[in-house]
Amino acid sequence: MKISNLISDFEIYTTNEQKELLEDINGLVPMSSFDERQQVIINELIRKSILSKVLYNNSVMVVKNDF
Repeated sequence: MKISNLISDFEIYTTNEQKELLEDINGLVPMSSFDERQQVIINELIRKSILSKVLYNNSVMVVKNDF
């Protein structure tokens, strides 16, 4: 039996603060456009593999991962 058969609905836990920030991110967004608190939240989402950091034109950008 495959794991996908056992787990029909897989969700990664996110706080309300993380969900709000995720709604604001569309496409590539520069990391420097966020304040310090938002950058901490972004790093948490990167650890959860919900966001990715990308180096683009010598600046760090953030983009959502596709699920």
